[in-house]
Amino acid sequence: MSVGDEIVDIFEKRGAGSYFGEPVSQLEHALQAAYFAEQAQVPEYLVVAALVHDIGHLLEEIPEDIAERGVDTKHEELGRAWLEKRFGPEVYEPVRLHVDAKRYLCATDQTYLDKLSPASRLSLKLQGGPMTEREVTEFERHRFCREAVRLRVWDDLAKVEGAQVPALSYYRGVIEKVVRRFV
Repeated sequence: MSVGDEIVDIFEKRGAGSYFGEPVSQLEHALQAAYFAEQAQVPEYLVVAALVHDIGHLLEEIPEDIAERGVDTKHEELGRAWLEKRFGPEVYEPVRLHVDAKRYLCATDQTYLDKLSPASRLSLKLQGGPMTEREVTEFERHRFCREAVRLRVWDDLAKVEGAQVPALSYYRGVIEKVVRRFV
């Protein structure tokens, strides 16, 4: 099974589930994030990172109300571990860092924090809240800091009920092209 087939299979099996208190499914959220990345005319590996940034939520069954139960699933680490076996760091590092990017943006931009959805505010609390000054400095030194922040912005935008974006099949070729880049 190709990586593109694996990703499609995961989304087909678990992507119809609600996206943790948002008005879209997991699949709709992923497709919208990839669409926003593509509209930004970024390299294809960032489009793939946007598509799979929450794959850690889909690798195991997670109840919709997990955050209300006070549990942080560390989906960014689960996703990174899965993606690291299939892609290079240009894909898995922004995925690993997208939660830290939310914490970073909350610490450095009050308007960003004010715009978070209620569900995102709840998960922020579980993820450690806004970064400290020391954490901000460390995050800014990371090689993939900028990519993670861009991914985070697309992630936040990708919650529009009924948005018309390309289907998952549209991205299969892009996934395979990016996989070949890292083989």
